[in-house]
Amino acid sequence: MGAEIEPTAVPLSHRVPDLGALELLLAVARLGSLGRAARARGISQPAASSRIRSMERQLGVALVERSPRGSRLTDAGALVTDWARRVVEAAEAFDAGAQALRGQRDSRLRVAASMTIAEYLLPGWLISLRAELPGTAVSLLAGNSSAVAERLLAGEADLGFVEGLQAPAGLDGAVIGHDRLVVVAAPSHPWTRRRGELTPAELAGTPLILRERGSGTRQVLDAALAGHGGLAEPLLELASTTAVKAAVVSEAAPSVLSELAVGEELNARRLVEIPVRGLRLGRDLRAVWRAGQRPAGPARHLLGLTRGTS
Repeated sequence: MGAEIEPTAVPLSHRVPDLGALELLLAVARLGSLGRAARARGISQPAASSRIRSMERQLGVALVERSPRGSRLTDAGALVTDWARRVVEAAEAFDAGAQALRGQRDSRLRVAASMTIAEYLLPGWLISLRAELPGTAVSLLAGNSSAVAERLLAGEADLGFVEGLQAPAGLDGAVIGHDRLVVVAAPSHPWTRRRGELTPAELAGTPLILRERGSGTRQVLDAALAGHGGLAEPLLELASTTAVKAAVVSEAAPSVLSELAVGEELNARRLVEIPVRGLRLGRDLRAVWRAGQRPAGPARHLLGLTRGTS
């Protein structure tokens, strides 16, 4: 004999009246009138009558007796009302707990950001966020793009920001703006006096001062020069944009950095931009989060403040 197939159980949500219907029944019991109960619940009397009849059909018993003098509960209605009161009280406790969880979530925001975004864009966003959500405590973890991904995947950050060609593995994201990498050198460097543009091959073959592997800047540069012989061994690899800029200003060697990071130095002529022929060094700025987990609460609010970054 084959195994018996058990009948599929009807879901509880199909057998038990919804919360709104139970709250209406409690209002009828409290106010003694279907009309007054309807007004208390903010619905029309015909809608209230229809809802009570639907609940009676669902339960298979009469709950309310209607008369010109008002409405009163049947014996079954009085019993169902006692049960309904417990269900509504439990729902109120559930709602209070959920509000407490939301309050805990909304009281803090953990952000992880790559160095360029952390130094040059996030401060303005966070000032705006504080003006709109003054009760939210924000912590910032700054590192390269790989470190941002690790923080998010480990559950140590609620929202991240990276620069690069695509969102890191395991993360979803949205492009919030764009950036451009520029080749820069000290004013005394020979490149600043050359007549023609630098070629990609010349750039690739020159030992530069660069950010470390894993940074968004390095990823974009590696990809752009892959077809031109690849990057030469760097003269220096440094973990912060500020350190790279200081080394370039001191005339150690040229570098490739975010346009966002060197605007002040270019304007003051402490650094000079070196044009490169036919090399595309644009990159996207992305907000990122764990795959399948859309930002909520303050993280969602901050995401909205970042839109349209140039």
